[in-house]
Amino acid sequence: MLAKRIIPCLDVAGGRVVKGVNFENLRDAGDPVELAKLYGDAGADELTFLDISASVEDRSTTLEMVSRTAEQVFIPLTVGGGIREVSDVDQLLRAGADKVSINTAALGRPTLINEIADRFGNQVLVLSVDARRASTPSGYEVTTHGGRKSAGIDALAWIEEGISRGVGEILLNSMDADGTGAGFDLEMIRAVRAVSHVPVIASGGAGKLEDFAAALDAGADALLAASVFHFGTFTIEQVKADLADKGYAIRL
Repeated sequence: MLAKRIIPCLDVAGGRVVKGVNFENLRDAGDPVELAKLYGDAGADELTFLDISASVEDRSTTLEMVSRTAEQVFIPLTVGGGIREVSDVDQLLRAGADKVSINTAALGRPTLINEIADRFGNQVLVLSVDARRASTPSGYEVTTHGGRKSAGIDALAWIEEGISRGVGEILLNSMDADGTGAGFDLEMIRAVRAVSHVPVIASGGAGKLEDFAAALDAGADALLAASVFHFGTFTIEQVKADLADKGYAIRL
């Protein structure tokens, strides 16, 4: 049985880690390089670094910050934000990223998924899906630009297309639950699990220790969280200990 992964997320804007509710009212959570080292030392299985203002500001991810972060951690590092071309992926991998996460650019040009997977393999490619409830065939739609814009695309159909084009994982972020602390969107996780044969990373809504087990029960392979770790609600060690007590395969 593969171990379930716990992944802190560093949402970076203006060189700082920030966190809000539904991507609004952002609070400063600290220096990304310092937090990366802290989480690496605390037992995180992986780390996700998302430059959340890159697509909005129409620029690429800050390579220097990625390089400094990679020097501090010895666990897999996924980087997203502002990736538009295969050359961007090449630069990020050279800077120390292990995987890349794509969202906005892939929606605009889906063949980008094929190009990256063909060049580097699907093990490096994560499709980030910022989904929310809407009047679509599945009941969920895709959003872009940090949840600011509707992509006008059914979320489950997009996930299936992404997998067929070569993504290796799905990062599912519930825009309805993001930053609320009300729990992961279990209904959405179940819906995505039903159409995905690649690992699903659930994100958005962690607030209590029991939320993590509930998301795994719903079908998540890995769990991503930000606020609860940044602001000291509980530690990675506490999450892992609780899951291990409940019988989940966890790297302690």
